[in-house]
Amino acid sequence: MNIEQARANMIEQQIRPWEVLDQDVLDLLYVVPREAFVPPAMRNLAFADLEIPIGEGERMWAPKIEARALQALALHKSDRVLEVGTGSGYLTALLAHRAAQVRSVEIKAGLAAFGRANIEHHGVQNVILESGDAARGWAMDAPYDVIVLTGSVPALPKSILGQLAPGGRLFAVVGEAPIMTAQLVTRLAPESFRTTGLFETVLAPLENCEQPPRFRF
Repeated sequence: MNIEQARANMIEQQIRPWEVLDQDVLDLLYVVPREAFVPPAMRNLAFADLEIPIGEGERMWAPKIEARALQALALHKSDRVLEVGTGSGYLTALLAHRAAQVRSVEIKAGLAAFGRANIEHHGVQNVILESGDAARGWAMDAPYDVIVLTGSVPALPKSILGQLAPGGRLFAVVGEAPIMTAQLVTRLAPESFRTTGLFETVLAPLENCEQPPRFRF
């Protein structure tokens, strides 16, 4: 497989047609080698339009989801980011290239080790990797300018919204299968948030995420 041709095809045939037009985002996809963050047995699928299994029942996002999230978040070099769910570390690395610092928290020990090895091999220096459960937020360094949830939630978690700084942005996939929507939430004031629906997709749920109250008879 011609790696560079496959990467270019991914960007031009999958990502750009999916309304990713931010040239900085497109350029970044050439800088961070996606194939280096997938399990070795899956490297021939690194640029395919699908979710790649990475172990412990988890999967990498499809490439176009990663790119749309980056574009929507419009990161700045001064941003401090919380990523809930490190996974392979690929999205972590993409975020790190555009932000001041990324704190990424992974609940599953095997994935935490996998993501750490990938991040260290890639050599980004502005990432703090932690093992733990950040499904309801992570007090260390809060508030954050950007928060990314890598698993879906049935409703926007108030505990995490409360950790957004003024002007901060949250990317989350909200809903329950088969109906979920990727959302960008911006904190306008202490009790004021703007929510923008971006696209429909389905992601595996975030482990231990906050559950909305259920109606009981």
